[in-house]
Amino acid sequence: MTGLLVPFREIVLKVHSRCDLACDHCYVYEHADQSWRTRPKTISDEAVSWTAQRLAEHAVTHALPSVSVILHGGEPLLAGPARLRHVCEELTSALNGIAALDLRIHTNGLQLSPRYLDLFDEFGVKVGISLDGDRTANDRHRRFADGRTSHPLVLRAVDLLRQERYRHLNLGLLCTVDIRNDPHAVFDALAELEPPLIDFLLPHATWEQPPPRPDGSPTAYADWLLSIFDRWTEQGRPMPVRFFSSVLSTLSGGPSLTGYLGLAPTDLVVVETDGQLEQVDSLKSAYEGAASTGFDVFTHTFDEVAAHPGVRARQLELAGVSETCRRCPVVRSCGGGLYTHRYRSDSGFDNPSVYCADLEALVHGIEARTAAETKSAAVAEPHELIAAQQDLTRTLLARLHADLDGRGGERWHEAWELVQTLDRTEAGAGGLDSVLAHPYTRTWLLDALDAVCEERPGAERSATLRLSSSVAAAAVRAGLERDVPVAYRDGSIFLPTLGELRIGGPGKHGVALVRATDDGFLIRPGGHATERRIVRTSTEDCGWLPVRRVGGGGAPRFVLDDLDPYRDCFGTPVASRLGQSEAGAWSAGLAEAWERLTAVVPELAAEMADSLIALTPLTSTGHPAVGRHGYGALGLGVYTNAEELALGLLRGFRRAKLKALADVTDLYASDGAWDHRTPWQEDSVPFSRLLSSTYERVGLGLFSPRFMEGVPQALETLESAAELTIDGKQLLTAVRMEVSGPHASREEQLQDRV
Repeated sequence: MTGLLVPFREIVLKVHSRCDLACDHCYVYEHADQSWRTRPKTISDEAVSWTAQRLAEHAVTHALPSVSVILHGGEPLLAGPARLRHVCEELTSALNGIAALDLRIHTNGLQLSPRYLDLFDEFGVKVGISLDGDRTANDRHRRFADGRTSHPLVLRAVDLLRQERYRHLNLGLLCTVDIRNDPHAVFDALAELEPPLIDFLLPHATWEQPPPRPDGSPTAYADWLLSIFDRWTEQGRPMPVRFFSSVLSTLSGGPSLTGYLGLAPTDLVVVETDGQLEQVDSLKSAYEGAASTGFDVFTHTFDEVAAHPGVRARQLELAGVSETCRRCPVVRSCGGGLYTHRYRSDSGFDNPSVYCADLEALVHGIEARTAAETKSAAVAEPHELIAAQQDLTRTLLARLHADLDGRGGERWHEAWELVQTLDRTEAGAGGLDSVLAHPYTRTWLLDALDAVCEERPGAERSATLRLSSSVAAAAVRAGLERDVPVAYRDGSIFLPTLGELRIGGPGKHGVALVRATDDGFLIRPGGHATERRIVRTSTEDCGWLPVRRVGGGGAPRFVLDDLDPYRDCFGTPVASRLGQSEAGAWSAGLAEAWERLTAVVPELAAEMADSLIALTPLTSTGHPAVGRHGYGALGLGVYTNAEELALGLLRGFRRAKLKALADVTDLYASDGAWDHRTPWQEDSVPFSRLLSSTYERVGLGLFSPRFMEGVPQALETLESAAELTIDGKQLLTAVRMEVSGPHASREEQLQDRV
């Protein structure tokens, strides 16, 4: 087994190995592994000291910023306040100055008192309490050995934690599922206590000892949990429920939030009361010695345990689940289930979970219930995608301001104040939005953020230069009649979306004043330079280079951006400023290509007209380029005829749109974990490449059917892939509608044209 070690970030420290309850579903005392019988009741000072030392060494070795230690049992409170204080002191002292220490304790709550809570407050120990619901549910398993109920004492403990002085220590409630209990009664009883978190745990079971299913249903546990999910939703989801939050996270492309689900590698080790180092506790349900490693804190490091084959097997992510699970589309959410629950005596842990059908039904059930609310409108509505992109640009601008933290100086401060001033009026906000929407604003922001983060020389000055010119352009567009200072260098003032004025040779720096007028704007360079009046209809003269538009004759008027210094972001050389005749040729070619697009794919042409802003000439020929910029720009090379240009615009637009969607939502997750065969080549590729090539081919295929070859097979592969998120599925549904919608009826016409 190869690969880097995954360091332990969570330690379960068994401070007491006995319990004051006799829960009949307890994996420590009632399941296959009975090693508790030979262990000391209470952890020794020596074992505590060595654990603290090993943990500190591990944190240093792996530069861990924080570690979590869970005080556990048995019942950890039976160790007593003095012993628990010693444990907290040893751990706190050992980790001081090395890593932040997150201390927790999981308890049945019977012994909890202000004395314990004052101790926990002193060391910041968060408290999680086990409670299986209302009294009927809790009494089903969680009783004293003589059969007495524990419910009133647990409620007393929860009430203590709800007091104002201890509320910050409340970690939440842990509830073990029993499908014989009324799910609504269980949830209502837990929710009434207003915990900060509820954690539902499936009862530990294996294929050798399957979970009880009184009605024989293979999805009984999913049905029970989904009933609670519905109740939770009806009540407005008053607190997080970790099981549900984890599924919702993975469905949207995020990480798993619990070790019970998801593919994240395990990072937990258990220290028993005798100092033995073991794997996760739940393995005690599989067979005698299943959790054993043969290591202890006295003679072994945590790294040695991390290299143990049993531990490594739970760190393999997708490779660590069974072949059946690897092919399952919900594996990102369920992760193959808890490792213990996969055990079968003849095949070990290389099986799906004994709760497999439940987990699949649970994931699909939550997805069906929440898809409408969690879908991003940007996937379905082009105008929403444009709005989401604008929100992202504004967010990046605010982040740049925060990252500069005053280092931009007076010029940045002046420009930032003008941003706020512009945003206070409708006209001002419109002018600012028009500049921020320009795709190369995004390029500038991303470059500036990188430069500031990396502390490159001149980063603050470059950021200030572009912001001042951007707000000046926004003020002009808004008709704001006030002088706006604009820093310039190398004898050139560039106003994004408007144009560039040459006022001197290379090396000339200074500050100009820009003011809007009724018919354009004034630029006063300062010094001995002459004031320039620019009207909206100004053409190239006396150093003024306006941003031009191309198109017309039925085609939209796109910006022909061959000026913006941030346009060089395509990974291929951009052309210099075009001459008038070259720009005219662009317009003519675009008009002819657009006539073909509107005739064959009018819906796509209309969307392109609304979404594309700038076309930048490239020196290359062939495919269009999509670079490191915001939505709305394409780099286009030289095309020999209108048909090629039409296909180039389609190809570039599909690439740009998919990139824009990926900017604002997760369409897939775990990219590269699986390889997928492509119908149009022999290679196996990651999901992202298959999605991008299929999405592009569909756009081209609507114009020319020859590109549709292999698309149906590719869509089937994509739709069954585990990488898909809810928004990814929404996108593929839209693509399916494109393939089978109005365009399909034109196939014969398209074939004739080809």
